[in-house]
Amino acid sequence: MTVRPLRLVLLALTAALLAGCSAAPQEEPGIDPGGREVTHAMGATVVPEMPERVVVLDSQELDVALSLGVEPVGVASAAADGALPSYLDVPEGITVVGPMATPDLEAIAALAPDLILSSKLRHEALYPQLSAIAPTVFAERTGDAWKENVALYATALNREQQGRELLDAYTARATEVGGRLGAAGRTVGVVRFLPEEIRLYGPRSFVGSVLADAGFPQPEIVRDEQGIAVRIGPEEIGSADADVVYVTSYGLEGDQPFAQVAPLWETLPAVREGRAFTVDDEAWMLAIGPTGAGLILDDLERTLG
Repeated sequence: MTVRPLRLVLLALTAALLAGCSAAPQEEPGIDPGGREVTHAMGATVVPEMPERVVVLDSQELDVALSLGVEPVGVASAAADGALPSYLDVPEGITVVGPMATPDLEAIAALAPDLILSSKLRHEALYPQLSAIAPTVFAERTGDAWKENVALYATALNREQQGRELLDAYTARATEVGGRLGAAGRTVGVVRFLPEEIRLYGPRSFVGSVLADAGFPQPEIVRDEQGIAVRIGPEEIGSADADVVYVTSYGLEGDQPFAQVAPLWETLPAVREGRAFTVDDEAWMLAIGPTGAGLILDDLERTLG
């Protein structure tokens, strides 16, 4: 007579357990229950709570990671010779995973990364392969979006507070430097000489955004430019003139940049009056991050202070 009640109790317990199991939330395959979802240019990606093996695929991401105190295990090089930016304190032992334009996917996979950082502008076509290797977070583009990208990458790296502090410190310094140097009354032009062309950089470039943050207006030829730069011929170098002109070059040595525009270069008032300065191409053109922005402000203080 006691078997039947015991059997009923066991059946009731079994039903309760099954009901509890069916009500439990189901985890998506491949989703780290301890991860965080980050929304970026390619959608939403779950990244580790605290990434430890980060691969970065452009100098922008390298600058941001190191500025945030994160040492990547791998990096793609933006330089033709595979070198990494000399202005950054790049840790020894970091693996170069090929050129920025065509990173080596096998080399990236061999590093067993738990997070990959890049941009849609640079590597949109590679996103499926990269995201199959590790969680991958892309900014939309580079240039004047660099501050938004700092915030995005800081979120992916779980260093939001450090990211905010970096940007706040940069903004305060840019404002102070510009005010002290009388930025509002000085136009600043930026000329970059390359083997095949000459570029005048505008407000949507990285360097242009730093100048704007400091309050420096730029020459009329670039003020409304929607790209990062205006391309000009040697005969148009006069359009580069401003109260102050900064010059960089890539792929050229010695006086080669100025040979392209001789003798017109010497006729620019800024050149004649000693207000044209040669600066580091890596920091001004390739950095696109907090450390590079700080170096641009350093150069402004050094040359105009």
